[in-house]
Amino acid sequence: MFIIRWVLGRIILFLNFVFAPKKLKRPQEEQQKIDSATSSMTIYEYKACPFCVKVRRSLRRQGLNIVTLDAKQEPHKTTLLNEGGKLQVPCMKIEENGQSTWMYESSEIISFLDKKFA
Repeated sequence: MFIIRWVLGRIILFLNFVFAPKKLKRPQEEQQKIDSATSSMTIYEYKACPFCVKVRRSLRRQGLNIVTLDAKQEPHKTTLLNEGGKLQVPCMKIEENGQSTWMYESSEIISFLDKKFA
């Protein structure tokens, strides 16, 4: 099973590389405002997870610069489990006013970002 998942993961990464969407170009001032708004957001992911690829493609399409962290590596794995409550990816952490909100599910993350930055 490991070999099958590994091969499928590499195929997903290759196809994502070949068919990567174009990054949205904005005026510099507008991009700086959006970068400031996204600086409080972090996405925990696995590189070859198809749902994580879906979120990354959406980020690129929208021209959003959100930090992505590999949830397989420490200390990110521990942070996701202890603070987020479960080891599920993709997961977006939003920090506002000292409070952290954890958002799971790729469709929910994409919908949130579409509404906030469209």
